[in-house]
Amino acid sequence: MAALRACRAVRSIVACGLRAQSSHAAATSPKSKSAAGYSFELTDEQKEFQATARKFAREEIIPVASHYDRTGEYPVPIIKRAWELGLMNSHIPESCGGLSLGTFDTCLITEELAYGCTGVQTAIEANSLGQMPVIIAGNEQQQKKYLGRMTEEPLMCAYCVTEPGAGSDVAGIKTRAERKGDEYIINGQKMWITNGGKANWYFLLARSDPDPKAPASKAFTGFIVEADSPGIQIGRKELNMGQRCSDTRGIVFEDVRIPKENVLMGEGAGFKIAMGAFDKTRPPVAAGAVGLAQRALDEATKYAIERKTFGKVIAEHQAVSFMLAEMALKVELSRLAYQRAAWEIDAGRRNTYFASIAKAYAGDIANQVASDAVQIFGGNGFNSEYPVEKLMRDAKIYQIYEGTAQIQRIIIVREHIGRFKA
Repeated sequence: MAALRACRAVRSIVACGLRAQSSHAAATSPKSKSAAGYSFELTDEQKEFQATARKFAREEIIPVASHYDRTGEYPVPIIKRAWELGLMNSHIPESCGGLSLGTFDTCLITEELAYGCTGVQTAIEANSLGQMPVIIAGNEQQQKKYLGRMTEEPLMCAYCVTEPGAGSDVAGIKTRAERKGDEYIINGQKMWITNGGKANWYFLLARSDPDPKAPASKAFTGFIVEADSPGIQIGRKELNMGQRCSDTRGIVFEDVRIPKENVLMGEGAGFKIAMGAFDKTRPPVAAGAVGLAQRALDEATKYAIERKTFGKVIAEHQAVSFMLAEMALKVELSRLAYQRAAWEIDAGRRNTYFASIAKAYAGDIANQVASDAVQIFGGNGFNSEYPVEKLMRDAKIYQIYEGTAQIQRIIIVREHIGRFKA
């Protein structure tokens, strides 16, 4: 990080890797990038981000991905290296020491990391979800304290909303926040928290209005919670179907004291903040799904042009070639979907509609393409010595976390009808 600090001091005259390469991009607002009009051409800076992430994924993530999948170990060395390269926390504002990249740029990086391993990518992307409420709703002091430390060393954070009895139904959470003087006392339990056992701090959503009839828009408050606060009990690491190196746990809060200074925006604003974060984080999640789907397509294509049956490579059999065509079609369209959703954010527009379309479609496509890749590999695809069975296991969560495929469709039709009526 000494290099990063030096880079900031002399960024106008010194090149310090990716972080220095991004100086012009960070100085240019996302809106100005979008003002030039519709284009499929990446800027030079975006190409550099993409190339750096692609090189890192292929040279440093892919060779160790199967090891972390088998052991379930948290990929600390990989995360540290990603942080050093500036591939983490890229959306943190410059005022807090970050690069302040736009969502489109961040998605380009995310897709490449997911190509290497979505378990690693999810561990990194969970930081984005945990930080986003502070980015969109934190005051200057909160941002400098909690976002600033993320740029000084490779720390993790987590988004604590889901509970054992409340997943898609966020308004049904039971964790309570009781005001006592200048503090809030938190009691409750969270579940399926990514980075739960590795986080330095949490964004926590809790019910601050005990009235069960209070509307969600006023009943919940968002807090920043130090992970080492007394009363926090971290559960065991869960063994999941896929993305096994990602750290997923339950967390119990028992009489945890939080100073009022750690309330985001104000009491009762938590639900709006928590939901608002999703509009900005769903495009990167969709980009991760596209990265997985592209990897599955590439692995299937490579296999299909090498494997021979009935005297010719299987890619020359129409049944297989049409599968590859369908896979390519789906990957390209899902990429366009997340890029549109990201572009909308960077243009300063409300992107709820496009974010849900991107997340729903890319999540479905990742599962379909990974399944087709296994089919093309045949019996080999069912074996862990080949890469596609891991891709199929890893893909499923994209239809579940950050809003299920069904929840996305509820949002899409709500937004669609609203647009139609308008």
